[in-house]
Amino acid sequence: MNALYMILGTLIALGVLVTFHEFGHFWVARRCGVKVLRFSVGFGTPLLRWHDRQGTEFVVAAIPLGGYVKMLDEREGEVPAELLDQSFNRKPVRQRIAIVAAGPIANFLLALLFFWVLAMLGSQQVRPVIGHVEEGSLAAKAGLAAGQEIVAIDGDPVVGWSQVNLQLVRRLGESGVLNIATRVDDGSAEQAHQLALASWLKGADEPDPLASLGIRPWRPALPPLLAQFDPEGPAQAAGLKVGDRLLALNDEPIDEWQQVVDKVRAHPGEAVSFTVERDGQRLDVPVTLAARGEGEARSGYLGAGVKGGEWPAHMLREVSYGPLDAVGQGLQRTWTMSVLTLDSLKKMLFGELSVKNLSGPITIAKVAGASAQSGVGDFLNFLAYLSISLGVLNLLPIPVLDGGHLLFYLIEWTRGRPLSERVQGWGVQIGISLVVGVMLLALINDIGRL
Repeated sequence: MNALYMILGTLIALGVLVTFHEFGHFWVARRCGVKVLRFSVGFGTPLLRWHDRQGTEFVVAAIPLGGYVKMLDEREGEVPAELLDQSFNRKPVRQRIAIVAAGPIANFLLALLFFWVLAMLGSQQVRPVIGHVEEGSLAAKAGLAAGQEIVAIDGDPVVGWSQVNLQLVRRLGESGVLNIATRVDDGSAEQAHQLALASWLKGADEPDPLASLGIRPWRPALPPLLAQFDPEGPAQAAGLKVGDRLLALNDEPIDEWQQVVDKVRAHPGEAVSFTVERDGQRLDVPVTLAARGEGEARSGYLGAGVKGGEWPAHMLREVSYGPLDAVGQGLQRTWTMSVLTLDSLKKMLFGELSVKNLSGPITIAKVAGASAQSGVGDFLNFLAYLSISLGVLNLLPIPVLDGGHLLFYLIEWTRGRPLSERVQGWGVQIGISLVVGVMLLALINDIGRL
């Protein structure tokens, strides 16, 4: 079932995003009087094809990893004299810029639409109340403590943990002061806390912003009663079973699940002994824990889980907006995620953020499947984020991408004539090398995660 969700989620995601991107090029090209020869979603052998009244061929092809709009262009073949005025290369540079920019702009508009719908549908947020602060951590030194609710980070209000994490991710790799505002309850005054960052999590392969600050979110206490397993994890291999209640780890008593998580993470790759209660009997089960991550991020992994508990009503809040307010929320989220995506790319380029955080098609497929399985809201959220990433990446000034074409046309507009074909050819070769290199790196990262 998970594989089915992954396949369907990926096909729908790529189909929607690619179609909308290419439709942006297509729609503006038609408005500028350019004859569109083909509108293709996917590459390779056509599965479906049809023509409209203006002669444009529409194609759904077998390889769903992109698409293209083919326009009449003298640089790609002979154009009949009566159609020269409909050729792309004969159009003013401003119209060519508009046609090329329309694809990425369409992606941003699609993300705005999804965020607008999500804002109106509303969501249930867990209040960002601190459950525990590690002694000697950055959070502890700044005066943060259990029971405080985070209400703003760097002056931006937050209503749930997802927003807290988003604001923290924006500061990865940076130095300076992180400002966090808290309060104890709804009626109390806000308290200001300043955390000193120094190349915070710079180059970390799997950064965990909250944990690195020493903050653990509040969550309801869960009994350590095993309910699920990773089929290839250490717990399953050691013989632990569904229904086992964990009583101790290395003779240290266990009362609730979070204690298990903390103790396991502290023993990566080590052999430990669990005392369990099974069918009224106490058993000692030796388990060799796996290890995940590298360096300081290295932690133990058991491969077992428990059933989720019920959240008390006062720890949850419903967040939704009317149609007009939802537009503002959509614009804000689209802008925030666009800036974050661009900033993350810059940090990777300058070594502030590890390139291992770059994801490729395998990770995208896994997230597509998981979000589709979680529900419509999560899937729309994923589509919005992916659409923004597609828009930002396509605007990078790299030849072969839309941003590279825009760069050439802007230079032509500025100097009054285009760059020579030889210079543009060099640029295309460099661009292809960069794109292929990044794709290979992302694929290697995906395989490493598997």
